[in-house]
Amino acid sequence: MSRTAAERAVVVGASLAGLRGAESLRRAGFAGSLTVVGAEPHRPYDRPPLSKHVLTGEVAADATALPNLVPLDAQWKLGVAATGLDRANRAVRLADGSRLAYDRLLIATGARARSWPNPHEGRLAGVHTLRDRADAAALRADLAAGPRRVLVVGGGFIGCEVASGCRALGLPVTLVEPAPTPLARVLGTHLGAVIGAIHAARGLDLRCGAEVEWLEDDGRGRVARAHLAGGGAIEADIVVIALGVVRNTDWLDGAGLSADEGGLDCDAAGHALDADGRPDTRIAAAGDVARFPHPLYGGARVALEHWGHAIEQAEHAGRLLAGGAPGKPYGALPTFWSTQHRLNIKSVGLTKGADGLVIAQGSPEEGRFLAVYGRAGRCIAAVSVDCARWLPAYAAQVADRAPFPPISAATDQPARLAVLAPGLS
Repeated sequence: MSRTAAERAVVVGASLAGLRGAESLRRAGFAGSLTVVGAEPHRPYDRPPLSKHVLTGEVAADATALPNLVPLDAQWKLGVAATGLDRANRAVRLADGSRLAYDRLLIATGARARSWPNPHEGRLAGVHTLRDRADAAALRADLAAGPRRVLVVGGGFIGCEVASGCRALGLPVTLVEPAPTPLARVLGTHLGAVIGAIHAARGLDLRCGAEVEWLEDDGRGRVARAHLAGGGAIEADIVVIALGVVRNTDWLDGAGLSADEGGLDCDAAGHALDADGRPDTRIAAAGDVARFPHPLYGGARVALEHWGHAIEQAEHAGRLLAGGAPGKPYGALPTFWSTQHRLNIKSVGLTKGADGLVIAQGSPEEGRFLAVYGRAGRCIAAVSVDCARWLPAYAAQVADRAPFPPISAATDQPARLAVLAPGLS
């Protein structure tokens, strides 16, 4: 019998990261019992379509299941959330009162949509967040009923994707964003203005520099309008709250781990850190919930909500827990993609702290371009809009910390690579 045959592994989070992490455990030779715990009643499914094809009705919410890539031989405990972690006795407490003993634990509990701050207003009919299958199905049903106007609160990627999907359905849509442009936090105001212009050209009523203060009840329990800070109101019978996410770490309270709503802290290898900064080598984390030091960015701690990252970090965590990657740091290049108004937006790297931006391929005027971000003379990120064929070359430059500005005099480049202020706060 192998050394691991008598051991017990538990994966908390029946997510993309949870599934790929469990598969990685098996692929790396873990032969013990394996249990996957999920708060939702569903097997792992793909989330990106929820804010895109599911909203427009092209794909049903229940048609997004993820395939199993290797036999798991696992016990599934679905529809029951983890409520606590007893590290001293190596057990996970569940909402049904049971406990699961573990020798190796993978935490992949992801994140949830940030709620509207007023609970009463957030529970009004017609007010939605979008994170899981149930959210997407409920919002799709409301959109199919033909609302008078949809209001999207928040101009990040989810807010922009929802607004794009609603416009594809021919619905009147207003998007309210406190920053000067959509996507200002991740792309900066320079490219954010470009994306905002694309949305406006497709008929989106874009209100940047504005903030929703409160939502009004129509007297029958449904939202009727949103009131703006400083005065003014927007009539809307559907409101989508897109204010970011909160990492699912509440269940770890009292476990002695370093965790808050921004994530569970991990060391460079992926082991969870305790409150004193020491790794618990029986526990690893992966996906949205994991906050880890990224070697490409000076060891700055990041928590990423990227599909590709969830897979790569989960596979690393599975090997780590199986003993196949002891001490090896995780540092895959972050990648992300979004579809808005049939435009394909892809990015590599992280823009935070960028002090320069160049349009390296194509041009925003043509609606097809690639931008590179730099910091302290090095390339740190690249973003393409319908220009993805060039992205691998610039991804290599980001991974190699190549000098910024990047190569010039290449095909499809502007005559001069002017360095612009990215407008990141």
